[in-house]
Formats: sequence, C-alpha cells, structure tokens
Amino acid sequence: MSKKILITGGAGYIGSMLASKLVALGHKVTVIDTLKFSSSSLNHLFYFKNFKLIFGDVRNKKLIVNELKKNEFIIPLAALVGAPLCEKNKKEAISVNLKSIEFLIKKIQQKNKVIYLTTNSGYGVGEKNKFCDEESPLNPISLYGRTKVDAEKIVMKYKNSVGFRLATVFGYSHRMRSDLLVNNFVYTAIKKKKLEIFEPKFRRNYIHVNDVVDGIIFTIDNFALLKSNVYNLGLSSANLTKQMLANKIKKQLKYLKIKIIKDRKDPDQRDYYVSNKKIEKKGFKAKTTIDNGIKE
Repeated sequence: MSKKILITGGAGYIGSMLASKLVALGHKVTVIDTLKFSSSSLNHLFYFKNFKLIFGDVRNKKLIVNELKKNEFIIPLAALVGAPLCEKNKKEAISVNLKSIEFLIKKIQQKNKVIYLTTNSGYGVGEKNKFCDEESPLNPISLYGRTKVDAEKIVMKYKNSVGFRLATVFGYSHRMRSDLLVNNFVYTAIKKKKLEIFEPKFRRNYIHVNDVVDGIIFTIDNFALLKSNVYNLGLSSANLTKQMLANKIKKQLKYLKIKIIKDRKDPDQRDYYVSNKKIEKKGFKAKTTIDNGIKE
C-alpha cells in the first residue's frame, strides 16, 4: 500500500537514502529541505511522479501545518547534526533541532504518525561494563545531544510516534559525510596512510545507513507493533573501541600506520556499550557489517 510520507531534511545523509528507497517502493514522498549542505543529493529522483521537493525551512510554520494535513507519516530529519556544528551555531541548533519539533508536535493531527530519529550520544558516558538500554539514564554532553534528547521527550508525549536512538552511522550516501567516525577513519587512512588516535579505548555502537533506512521502512510497515516506544537502533556486533575500528581498517589496508596519541582529549567524550535487543525482539535486526562498510 502506497503511503504519503513527509521527510524534513530529506536531502541529507540519511534523508537522501531514505527518500530514494521509499520512492522506489512506490510511496508518495515529499521532502522539505533548504539544500544548505547539498543541492544535488536528490537529483536522481526528479524524474519520478511520486517524488516532490519543497525548497523550504522547517521553521516556516505555515508550510509545516500545510504538509501535516497532506501526509500520513512524518519523518523529521531536519537538524544541525554533530557537536561541532551545533557549538558553532547555537541559536540555529536550538531553533531547528528543538523549537521546530515543538511546533510540529503542537500542530500534529490524529492521522499523523511520527518516526523520530535521535542519537544514542544522549547516553554520554555509560557505566563501566554495562550495556546502555532504553531505560538507561540520558546524560548528553554536547548541545547537539541535549537538543535531540529534549526533542525526543516532546515527540514521545505524542502516542502515535516511534523514537529511534541511532548508533554512529556509516556508509555511502547521495549526500556523503566524511566527518562520521568510520567514514572519517577510512578517508584519512586512504589519504594519509596513517591514523592518529587519541583516547583509543572509547567505545561506541555503529550502524550502516542502509540499515537505518530499512529500520524506518520496517516501522512504516509495522507501526502499530512499535508505536509509543523508543528503541536503540544499531548493529549489535559493532560495539567497538576506536582502536578496534582502526585495526579493522588496517586488515583491509595493510600499509596503514596507527599511532596512539596519549596527551590529547577527544572533544566528543562519548563512551558506552549499547544494547539493541528491544528492536531485535520486535523483528528488525541491522545486517551490514563494519568490514563491509569499510570495503564500500
């Protein structure tokens, strides 16, 4: 059954891959985006009658109200993503990441089903030797983490919604990002033939962008089963330290030199193991391995 789906920020890293797959599946997809970070990531979709791009801002209240009336599924991806970008643009980060979500939920209609993506960086520094599950305390350490955690709380008050706390995403996208950890390490390894790592024991979870897309499609198809809940979304075999990730890259790029730098702090102090059991019990499991992502 074809659904009417609105994606804000649909020209971005996850959005461009999600829009492409939903259009291919025959859904009617509307994207709202300012095209600030890429003006070409959706070019391949303009041919399709079931795709529409609105060049606009999620803070345009009239536009949002209008599109809520027309669409069933709402996937608000528009955001300033990552700690450094949010620190540099604090006001904009709060207005886009938090205030626009506040307005969206205020104007939501009964027929609207919301799928909200946040980051599992909300866990901050996890307890030693203990998995972070959906009941773990949220301790976001960056403005980015705080805006996303606060927005998730607002969304989850609305019962017709599903929240996903994403692991660090990796893999190819139509709007490529080489600042994400796996992508960045591979890019640096190829370009410089060496990796300099500080705080090598910091651990986090990862997920391929295609698995994120498939997780959202699984949710659209099984909304009643998943709604009113928050789920961690990551690859269970990929709770890796930075050192382990570097070693995996070295397996594929034998020439790579890895250097540990002892007196530097990572500005992103995230360190946690994540459990993805809750979503796996509902029937969805991420499949793309880190090794395949590195190869890609």
